[in-house]
Amino acid sequence: MNFSEVFKLSGLLCKFSPNGKYLASCVQYRLVVRDVHTLQIVQLYTCLDQIQHAEWSADSLFILCAMYKRGLVQVWSLEQPEWHCKIDEGSAGLVASCWSPDGRHILNTTEFHLRITVWSLCTKSVSYIKYPKACQQGISFTRDGRYMALAERRDCRDHVSVFVCSDWQLLRHFDTDTQDLAGLEWAPNGCVLAVWDSCLEYKILLYSLDGRLLSTYCAYEWSLGIKSVDWSPSSQFLAIGSYDGKVRILNHVTWKMITEFGHLATINNPKIVVYKEAEKSSRLALGYNSFPQLRAIGTLPSAESKYEIASMPVSLQILKPVADRANPKIGVGTMAFSSDNYFLATKNDNVPNAVWIWDVQKMRLFVVLEQLSPVRSFQWDPQQPRLAICTGSSKVYLWSPAGCVSVQVPGEGEQQGFSTRAQGRRRVILTVHPQHLWASRLFPVHVTSPPPIVAGMGEEVAPSDGRQRWGCASPLAHPCTQVIWGYIHLVTLTFNLMTTCLSPGDFQVLSLCWHLNGDSIALLSKDHFCLCFLETEGVRTTFGQLGDHT
Repeated sequence: MNFSEVFKLSGLLCKFSPNGKYLASCVQYRLVVRDVHTLQIVQLYTCLDQIQHAEWSADSLFILCAMYKRGLVQVWSLEQPEWHCKIDEGSAGLVASCWSPDGRHILNTTEFHLRITVWSLCTKSVSYIKYPKACQQGISFTRDGRYMALAERRDCRDHVSVFVCSDWQLLRHFDTDTQDLAGLEWAPNGCVLAVWDSCLEYKILLYSLDGRLLSTYCAYEWSLGIKSVDWSPSSQFLAIGSYDGKVRILNHVTWKMITEFGHLATINNPKIVVYKEAEKSSRLALGYNSFPQLRAIGTLPSAESKYEIASMPVSLQILKPVADRANPKIGVGTMAFSSDNYFLATKNDNVPNAVWIWDVQKMRLFVVLEQLSPVRSFQWDPQQPRLAICTGSSKVYLWSPAGCVSVQVPGEGEQQGFSTRAQGRRRVILTVHPQHLWASRLFPVHVTSPPPIVAGMGEEVAPSDGRQRWGCASPLAHPCTQVIWGYIHLVTLTFNLMTTCLSPGDFQVLSLCWHLNGDSIALLSKDHFCLCFLETEGVRTTFGQLGDHT
């Protein structure tokens, strides 16, 4: 695992292009576009004010930069740097801006949600959509980009309008049986639209493309209701996170609940693996002593952490919500399905340090990860079941069916007097539960340490000769899991310090995003960002690419 040098950033605005070739980042009023592989600057644009929102077009040819305070949107072209576009909403103001799926229209929402203005970059025409509703998620496009659903508020009632994105003609318009519509979202296949009410009433409605009401679901009454909604990639399941701390799964055939996942504070089921993050004393990796430049400038590793497998029963840390304040920190506020539809990751807001990973095939809890700090965000690898987690600390956490690791991220520092690339070696424990070990198909694995006495319990052992070992794997515990047998316990991760001395612990990861290919992660802090490159033959093999799911 390699880390790039640290670059400046503002407002956590850093995004990969949809084609995966470029990385755009914002620094105050400047937009910097870099090549993903070399990180060299491809284009540098200067906006009229500080950038508050940046977004790629679907074809990766244009970037819009929104400056809400001034009601401005500037559009830049990668193919023709001399071309630019400025959109001024004037006295109407600006609160939101986004691309249409074709990448040639921009939708601007004015202040107080008076209207949505559709600007065409090709014909320079302007269209207006009245009565957009100010809600959590009021616009949703189908995955194929053909239709747009818009939440509206007319005559004190909620409505939904479906537009054709090619010419912005109204296709369907219907009212919804909601008291205060909070959001809407298309299924990935574009056949069903989910519409849900505010937290004051538990209600979710499912509509077809032509506006027919397919089903209505209500789990309970007279209590806070829906907090989050997420479709599975296959459109087979709809997950509903509620304020009662449960996730309810609806099926796509009858739209009835098939199961519910509860987030209990105490776990005593021996079939569930609980990984607990624990601090471990700092040690100097052997590779560190090989570089006198690092010893001379005093760059020492900060306190690292590792995962330990907790023994049952396990009591998770609970946050007691403040009863007299709005938006209490209770309920399931974050959910995400893995790209292969095998796992669902959830976070219960009153258990802020834990991430729950559910087996969607068996409809049961699979793994719980308890961190030392509250979880800020997590995101699945777009190519395989691998979850990245950040907590606002100087570490990034990776989980896959093979196990989980805690990785110390280098921090930002000052330029040093040597120009050669200094490499430090950092060792990170891959914690594997014994019940997840397999035994059928052989594959070669390169390791740097012999197996511990008790496999998977998190002890660090002295490095061996590093010769190639043979591990074997087979489906004994989970149909989606392939885990290294015995010898893979210690994973050696390498980071590049480039020409900058990076002080561990300074880089606090507040957010992250995966590259389209799943081979790198952008780690974002308050004022900086860096890229984490995952090695193909080392870490990538260890974290879940040992074979295809069946």
